[in-house]
Amino acid sequence: MLQAQIFIDKDDMYGTRPLYEYIMQLLMNNNVKGATVYRGVMGFGINQRMKRPDEIFSFDEPPMMITLIDEDDKVREVLTLLRSTYKGGFIITHHVDQFEA
Repeated sequence: MLQAQIFIDKDDMYGTRPLYEYIMQLLMNNNVKGATVYRGVMGFGINQRMKRPDEIFSFDEPPMMITLIDEDDKVREVLTLLRSTYKGGFIITHHVDQFEA
């Protein structure tokens, strides 16, 4: 199985809707097994500027991460589809094993 993590800012938009909603709908429409959106408390990116959205008087966008897991081919297919419509964000993948008791 393959897990992908997509890093974006909460205020990123795709057209008139939040990017994270667009991505989640794309994943659902393509029958991905599962995905979750996480809101970060603090973070920084390539520009090395710390984002602290929960501090008083902060205008920083909260960092967000969408994680999804499915079979390798499905994850690669949906990420290719996402990249054909949205070029931003930062995406990583790594292999995972499903643990069953």
